[in-house]
Amino acid sequence: MPSSGRRRPAAVRATARTGPRPPAPPRPPEISLPILRSAPGPPYLGPGSDHDAEEFIGIDFSGEDGGGATFLECLLRDCVLDGTRLRGARLVDSLLENVRGLGVGLGEGVLRDVEWRDARLGGAQFSGAQLNRVVFRGGKIDYANFRQAGLVDVAFVNCVLIEPDFGGARLERVSFEGCEVRGADLSAVRMTDVDLRGVTALEIARGVDSLAGAIVAPTQLLDLATVLAAHLGLRVEP
Repeated sequence: MPSSGRRRPAAVRATARTGPRPPAPPRPPEISLPILRSAPGPPYLGPGSDHDAEEFIGIDFSGEDGGGATFLECLLRDCVLDGTRLRGARLVDSLLENVRGLGVGLGEGVLRDVEWRDARLGGAQFSGAQLNRVVFRGGKIDYANFRQAGLVDVAFVNCVLIEPDFGGARLERVSFEGCEVRGADLSAVRMTDVDLRGVTALEIARGVDSLAGAIVAPTQLLDLATVLAAHLGLRVEP
């Protein structure tokens, strides 16, 4: 028997069945280190220097200038990066373990297929850098500057971020798992498939209006109620 009701358009029927699309997860880095050789030095860095399949173990890079250097299939373990200048450097297919430093400069750099493990960084400069298939696993990152950077397929896992500045950055397929994010600046951030549900403590200092494109858990939405109300000029009174 023919139906007497009107048929819904196909697009509407599909939306009603499937619901919102889940966020696309970050693609993991592809790192396969070959047999490594010890890097020559000191000095270990120089402007535009090339480092291919080298390992740096327990090296103090404080104050060295490696602007524009290239690290391909390298390992940095237990190194100090205080004031190390790596502006415009390229880190590709590389692993950094237990590195620490204040004010390391990676602005305008390229990080592709890179994993940071248990890093302890203060005031790290990633402004204008391009991060693709990068993992920050463990450790603590204070006052990192990601302004105007591009983060694509980036995962923060079990780490603490204190007052990270993402102002004007582009975040695509970025996730936070088991992390604390406190005092974040999201001013003018562009987000696509940013998953914040794994953040155990989420505090946004600025830029709550840039959360479009992110996904949060219901409990996080309640935690954000105060900053959302302030942004909307909404008064909440008993």
